[in-house]
Amino acid sequence: SIASADMDLNQLEAFLTAQTKKQGGITADQAAVIAKFWKNHRIKIHESLVNQSCWDNALKNMNWRVDLKSQSRHIDQINTPVAIVEMELGKNGQ
Repeated sequence: SIASADMDLNQLEAFLTAQTKKQGGITADQAAVIAKFWKNHRIKIHESLVNQSCWDNALKNMNWRVDLKSQSRHIDQINTPVAIVEMELGKNGQ
């Protein structure tokens, strides 16, 4: 639950407090160990979950802009908006 929600420290504290109050839940010592582990490894765990959820190509970068045609053979095409999109794809983890 902690990892899938990518809990910040306030959310973590509230979650662990609720777990210690729950019947059959965790002890205060266990909550302290979990909190310390999460604080030290949160970024690694989050990156691992993200990498596991990407199976194929991933979007690495995207640029876009909207241009207006200022010259054309046909007068009705002048001032026509054109969207230009550049997407950089790459394999996950590369």
